[in-house]
Amino acid sequence: MAVLDHHISGQTKNRIVNGLCYSVLASSLVLCLQQVYAEEPILETSELSDAEKNVQDVAQLEMVVVTATRREQSLQKVPVAVSVLSGKTLEQQQKNSLEAIVSDVPSVNFRAGASNKDTSLFVRGVGTITTSPGVEPSVSTVVDGVVFSRPGQATLDLLDIDRIEVLRGPQGTLFGKNASAGVVNIVTKNPTSYPSGYVDVYATSDKEQRIRLGVSGTLIPDTLKANVTALLGNFDGNVKNLYYNKDVNGYKNYGFRTKFEYTPSDTLVLGLTADYIHKDGTNPTAVVVKNSNAAYASALQPIVPHAENRQVIENTSASTDDTNQGLALTADWTLQNHQLSSITAFRQWKNTQIGDGDQLSAATPSFAGIADRGDVNTKQFSQELRIKPLENGFFNYVAGLYFSKNKNDETYQRQSQWYDSTASNYVTDFGRAVYNTDSTNYAVFGEGTVNFNDRLRLVAGLRVTRDELSYDHQRSSTIPVSVGVRNAIRSPYASSGSTSETGISGRIGPQFDFSPNINTYLTYSRGYKGPAYNVYFNMQQIDTPVLDPETADSYELGFKSQWLDNRLRLNIAGFYTDYQNYQANFRTLDPSGFPITRLVNAGDVSTKGIELDSVYKVSSDLSLSLSAANIIARIEDFKCPPTDSACPNVNGKPLPFSPDWKINAQVDKFIQLANNKRIELSTQYSWQSEVQYSLDQNANTIQPSYGIWNAGIALNDTGSDWRVALNVRNILDKSYATLLGTNGDRITRQVPRDDERYFGLSFRKDF
Repeated sequence: MAVLDHHISGQTKNRIVNGLCYSVLASSLVLCLQQVYAEEPILETSELSDAEKNVQDVAQLEMVVVTATRREQSLQKVPVAVSVLSGKTLEQQQKNSLEAIVSDVPSVNFRAGASNKDTSLFVRGVGTITTSPGVEPSVSTVVDGVVFSRPGQATLDLLDIDRIEVLRGPQGTLFGKNASAGVVNIVTKNPTSYPSGYVDVYATSDKEQRIRLGVSGTLIPDTLKANVTALLGNFDGNVKNLYYNKDVNGYKNYGFRTKFEYTPSDTLVLGLTADYIHKDGTNPTAVVVKNSNAAYASALQPIVPHAENRQVIENTSASTDDTNQGLALTADWTLQNHQLSSITAFRQWKNTQIGDGDQLSAATPSFAGIADRGDVNTKQFSQELRIKPLENGFFNYVAGLYFSKNKNDETYQRQSQWYDSTASNYVTDFGRAVYNTDSTNYAVFGEGTVNFNDRLRLVAGLRVTRDELSYDHQRSSTIPVSVGVRNAIRSPYASSGSTSETGISGRIGPQFDFSPNINTYLTYSRGYKGPAYNVYFNMQQIDTPVLDPETADSYELGFKSQWLDNRLRLNIAGFYTDYQNYQANFRTLDPSGFPITRLVNAGDVSTKGIELDSVYKVSSDLSLSLSAANIIARIEDFKCPPTDSACPNVNGKPLPFSPDWKINAQVDKFIQLANNKRIELSTQYSWQSEVQYSLDQNANTIQPSYGIWNAGIALNDTGSDWRVALNVRNILDKSYATLLGTNGDRITRQVPRDDERYFGLSFRKDF
């Protein structure tokens, strides 16, 4: 947990993977993107040609429309590497969180934790490895145009989703300050003009239950329409706490999302969105999988650590109480040939986390008992104004202004009970830190496309960002100053600081159409992530210097194409990105030689690779899919903290949370029956190579390569609008870790939801 001071050869595996990819490219048969591409509805937009709008042959792929450039465009025309996931498909597969999309988008990875506070997303090997409130996420999460300020907010339960667009690489021009590695753009469903509704029920063999309800329609004819979706879910968990004899690593959650659309005139559309999600989680602090201390092994009994362990014996019931809520007011105003758009948003995120730092049932003479509690209260306000022309011309553009104000208030307290051998009794220490950060962001941005002719275009964009950041920190403690630190609690300390920076981000490059169905682009992008402070419970003097902004220089060559009468879609992107002043956590030593985890400017890192997104519609009833990524993310020039005399040489080593290879393949088959019924068959296999979870390259924090195989069968009545499905997750019963960490002499892991095989039965009825 972030609050703690904290049989096949590789050559053979490479031959297997390379052979698979080369054979796929050669045959052009099992090429595909996410299956969502075949199910994305066509949207009406003035930017699409009549020919594009009318591609409706059932044996062809339907067109995918995205807003990756803040304008509705065909996926094949956007000069950005984008993966698109359909909300319909996510619902059918019961993928209910951003963590679940990692298998579908090979360029994306996920940092798990005991709480939402400790989680974050990675794109192309780069993400945020800290929980300090003084740090921006490297991957920006945007929901209906609203940028979320903290990484933990991004791990929300997906509700009423139309589609998810994953924009890979720096996207700072149009999507804001914290997009140096990529953007996850979530678009929720708009209200329908006709009455509609649905109920979706899901239950699994390991006692997970979920129900979603939704209604939509017109409240005032031609003027006001609205929708609302509600969620209730429960999962006991897949880890057993032997101390309390109960299942943990589960959740109870509930929430809603509602959207109103008001059209007072032909030139003005107003929108109001409100959402609320509450989650009670029971994730254990960590599960011990390896231990080298005999005394700790005795205290941990009856648990015997091993790689697939799903048992804990924590006497402090680890839990998370998480609330994510917000309001957004939108306005789209047509002014002759232009549209002026406004997004005004307020969000609040509250997170209370309780953890057991020792993972034992009681303190012993050899090991202190440590219990933690952290409370987070994050408030953000943002205002964005944009203008764009409504019709295509020689020069198309989007320009705007952005402002955000974010305030983070946190309280963290730790209690330790330890055995004092001189007094022959147990002593209790206590520490409590109150800290906050304030950040203000101003930006002016714009991106334009110069259409030299029907085939050649030039894309150029620029964003100027002003960041203002300050913090206050004060810790009270029972630890004497002369002692400094005892059992992960430091002596009293107080500090504050402030800084400001101006950053430049942007993009430029040509785009050329070899034919109506073959498009290429070459872009240079500049990414920027603002200054940071390492603000946390055990903050000390060495943590007070401000971290320099993280910047990126990225080059991307893209190839987007459609073949075989629009039955085969093949998109390839190659890229190289160099990051300077990479901000990340590193396990090091403080001036007294005590091991700690510090947020540092880690130096220069790079990520390069090639990505494949494709889909082949063999017939109207059969689709084959493959997406793959070969990403080489490496540390180029690591800057050791000056206080660490034993800093390891990690140059040339992999970045954390970034496997070199990830592949996702899927087959979807429909069998038509009488009376508007059909059987739907699907199978999916996702594989990734080994991944290192620690920047310091600990040999014990490497997750070996693994693959997960899922399958499903459904009966769908398209006439009566109902569907019943049986899904099998992790058919091969493969156990793996979404995080491996160190805590003293032991290695711990986070247990994923699908760490073992289970079955799920779902039923959906649309009205």
